[in-house]
Amino acid sequence: MIDPKILTGKPVVRGTRISVELVVELPAPGWSHEQILASYPHLSEKDIRVCLAYASELLREEKVYPLKTA
Repeated sequence: MIDPKILTGKPVVRGTRISVELVVELPAPGWSHEQILASYPHLSEKDIRVCLAYASELLREEKVYPLKTA
């Protein structure tokens, strides 16, 4: 969900102020899904999967253009 009044419009997990960005970042330093769920009890396993799918979709749509070299 995106609402400019919540976290300046960053995507958040519906019904929370927990950003998708946070949920996607936590596994990188080694957080397990169980640790995320224990630390953020408002989240569900489905919420984590949806955040990861959202991030994956953004990357899939990202356009990369090669730099022009002289």
